[in-house]
Amino acid sequence: MNSTNQAVKTSGKKPTLKKGSQGPDVAELQKLLKNLGAYRQNADGIFDDDVEYGVKLYQFRVFLPQDGIVGPKTWRALYTGAPVDMPVLKVGSKGEAVKTLQKVLQLTQIYLGVIDGDFNTVTDAAVRSFQKSVGVVADGIVGPKTWEALSQIPRGYNP
Repeated sequence: MNSTNQAVKTSGKKPTLKKGSQGPDVAELQKLLKNLGAYRQNADGIFDDDVEYGVKLYQFRVFLPQDGIVGPKTWRALYTGAPVDMPVLKVGSKGEAVKTLQKVLQLTQIYLGVIDGDFNTVTDAAVRSFQKSVGVVADGIVGPKTWEALSQIPRGYNP
Protein backbone atom coordinates (compact mmCIF):
# COMPACT_ATOMS: atom_id res chain seq x y z
CA MET A 1 0.00 0.00 0.00
CA ASN A 2 2.95 2.36 -0.05
CA SER A 3 2.77 3.21 -3.72
CA THR A 4 1.39 6.62 -4.55
CA ASN A 5 -1.19 5.24 -7.00
CA GLN A 6 -2.56 2.83 -4.41
CA ALA A 7 -2.62 5.63 -1.84
CA VAL A 8 -4.60 7.91 -4.11
CA LYS A 9 -7.05 5.16 -5.06
CA THR A 10 -7.56 3.95 -1.51
CA SER A 11 -7.68 7.35 0.17
CA GLY A 12 -10.31 8.56 -2.31
CA LYS A 13 -12.76 6.04 -0.84
CA LYS A 14 -12.10 6.97 2.76
CA PRO A 15 -14.54 8.99 4.84
CA THR A 16 -13.54 12.15 6.62
CA LEU A 17 -12.82 11.24 10.22
CA LYS A 18 -12.70 13.39 13.34
CA LYS A 19 -13.04 13.16 17.07
CA GLY A 20 -16.15 11.10 17.85
CA SER A 21 -15.90 8.94 14.70
CA GLN A 22 -15.97 5.17 15.21
CA GLY A 23 -15.54 2.02 13.17
CA PRO A 24 -13.14 0.08 10.97
CA ASP A 25 -11.84 3.19 9.19
CA VAL A 26 -10.81 4.65 12.54
CA ALA A 27 -9.09 1.35 13.43
CA GLU A 28 -7.21 1.55 10.12
CA LEU A 29 -6.27 5.16 10.88
CA GLN A 30 -4.97 4.11 14.29
CA LYS A 31 -2.84 1.36 12.73
CA LEU A 32 -1.41 3.76 10.13
CA LEU A 33 -0.59 6.33 12.81
CA LYS A 34 1.01 3.64 14.97
CA ASN A 35 3.17 2.40 12.06
CA LEU A 36 4.26 5.99 11.45
CA GLY A 37 5.16 6.55 15.11
CA ALA A 38 2.40 9.08 15.82
CA TYR A 39 0.16 6.88 18.01
CA ARG A 40 0.96 4.30 20.68
CA GLN A 41 -2.38 2.84 21.73
CA ASN A 42 -4.14 -0.24 20.38
CA ALA A 43 -6.49 0.11 17.43
CA ASP A 44 -9.98 0.04 18.97
CA GLY A 45 -11.83 1.98 16.26
CA ILE A 46 -12.68 4.94 18.49
CA PHE A 47 -11.46 8.43 17.50
CA ASP A 48 -10.74 9.91 20.92
CA ASP A 49 -8.37 12.57 22.28
CA ASP A 50 -5.31 10.31 21.81
CA VAL A 51 -6.17 9.66 18.16
CA GLU A 52 -6.79 13.36 17.58
CA TYR A 53 -3.39 14.17 19.07
CA GLY A 54 -1.75 11.51 16.85
CA VAL A 55 -3.45 12.94 13.77
CA LYS A 56 -2.34 16.48 14.64
CA LEU A 57 1.21 15.27 15.32
CA TYR A 58 1.36 13.49 11.97
CA GLN A 59 -0.17 16.46 10.16
CA PHE A 60 2.55 18.64 11.72
CA ARG A 61 5.27 16.24 10.55
CA VAL A 62 4.05 16.35 6.95
CA PHE A 63 3.40 20.09 6.86
CA LEU A 64 -0.41 19.90 6.82
CA PRO A 65 -2.69 22.17 8.88
CA GLN A 66 -3.04 20.56 12.32
CA ASP A 67 -6.82 20.43 12.50
CA GLY A 68 -7.11 16.82 13.71
CA ILE A 69 -9.50 16.01 10.86
CA VAL A 70 -8.59 13.17 8.52
CA GLY A 71 -9.67 14.25 5.04
CA PRO A 72 -8.29 13.33 1.60
CA LYS A 73 -4.89 15.04 1.99
CA THR A 74 -4.26 13.51 5.40
CA TRP A 75 -5.28 10.06 4.15
CA ARG A 76 -2.88 10.42 1.19
CA ALA A 77 -0.07 11.53 3.49
CA LEU A 78 -0.76 8.58 5.79
CA TYR A 79 -0.65 6.08 2.93
CA THR A 80 2.47 7.52 1.33
CA GLY A 81 4.22 8.30 4.63
CA ALA A 82 5.23 11.66 3.16
CA PRO A 83 4.05 15.22 2.59
CA VAL A 84 1.54 15.70 -0.25
CA ASP A 85 0.70 18.63 -2.50
CA MET A 86 3.61 20.73 -1.29
CA PRO A 87 4.71 23.56 -3.57
CA VAL A 88 7.92 23.30 -5.56
CA LEU A 89 10.26 25.96 -4.18
CA LYS A 90 13.37 27.50 -5.70
CA VAL A 91 15.27 30.78 -5.79
CA GLY A 92 12.71 33.55 -6.10
CA SER A 93 9.92 31.70 -4.25
CA LYS A 94 8.30 33.59 -1.39
CA GLY A 95 5.74 32.91 1.31
CA GLU A 96 4.76 30.65 4.18
CA ALA A 97 6.10 27.46 2.58
CA VAL A 98 9.53 29.10 2.31
CA LYS A 99 9.31 30.09 5.99
CA THR A 100 8.50 26.47 6.86
CA LEU A 101 11.48 25.33 4.78
CA GLN A 102 13.78 27.84 6.49
CA LYS A 103 12.58 26.85 9.98
CA VAL A 104 13.18 23.15 9.34
CA LEU A 105 16.59 23.77 7.78
CA GLN A 106 17.45 25.97 10.76
CA LEU A 107 16.87 22.95 13.03
CA THR A 108 19.58 21.08 11.12
CA GLN A 109 21.92 24.04 11.65
CA ILE A 110 22.48 24.11 7.89
CA TYR A 111 20.47 27.32 7.52
CA LEU A 112 21.66 30.23 9.63
CA GLY A 113 19.78 33.02 7.87
CA VAL A 114 16.64 34.83 8.89
CA ILE A 115 13.19 33.25 8.66
CA ASP A 116 11.74 35.72 6.18
CA GLY A 117 9.93 33.60 3.58
CA ASP A 118 12.31 34.70 0.82
CA PHE A 119 14.07 31.88 -1.05
CA ASN A 120 17.30 33.74 -1.73
CA THR A 121 20.91 32.63 -2.29
CA VAL A 122 21.41 31.86 1.43
CA THR A 123 18.35 29.59 1.43
CA ASP A 124 19.48 28.04 -1.87
CA ALA A 125 22.91 27.19 -0.44
CA ALA A 126 21.28 25.61 2.63
CA VAL A 127 18.86 23.58 0.51
CA ARG A 128 21.69 22.28 -1.68
CA SER A 129 23.75 21.35 1.38
CA PHE A 130 20.77 19.58 2.94
CA GLN A 131 19.97 17.75 -0.29
CA LYS A 132 23.56 16.56 -0.57
CA SER A 133 23.54 15.36 3.07
CA VAL A 134 20.42 13.22 2.55
CA GLY A 135 21.28 11.84 -0.88
CA VAL A 136 18.80 13.89 -2.90
CA VAL A 137 19.95 15.55 -6.14
CA ALA A 138 21.47 18.83 -4.92
CA ASP A 139 19.76 21.13 -7.41
CA GLY A 140 18.38 23.71 -4.96
CA ILE A 141 14.82 22.87 -5.98
CA VAL A 142 12.55 21.75 -3.15
CA GLY A 143 10.27 19.13 -4.67
CA PRO A 144 8.61 15.97 -3.32
CA LYS A 145 11.83 14.10 -2.44
CA THR A 146 13.27 17.09 -0.57
CA TRP A 147 9.97 17.72 1.25
CA GLU A 148 9.92 14.05 2.27
CA ALA A 149 13.48 14.27 3.60
CA LEU A 150 12.59 17.48 5.45
CA SER A 151 9.60 15.74 7.06
CA GLN A 152 11.99 13.21 8.62
CA ILE A 153 13.81 15.88 10.63
CA PRO A 154 12.68 15.69 14.26
CA ARG A 155 10.77 18.81 15.19
CA GLY A 156 9.10 19.61 18.47
CA TYR A 157 5.33 19.54 18.27
CA ASN A 158 3.53 21.83 20.69
CA PRO A 159 -0.22 21.88 20.02
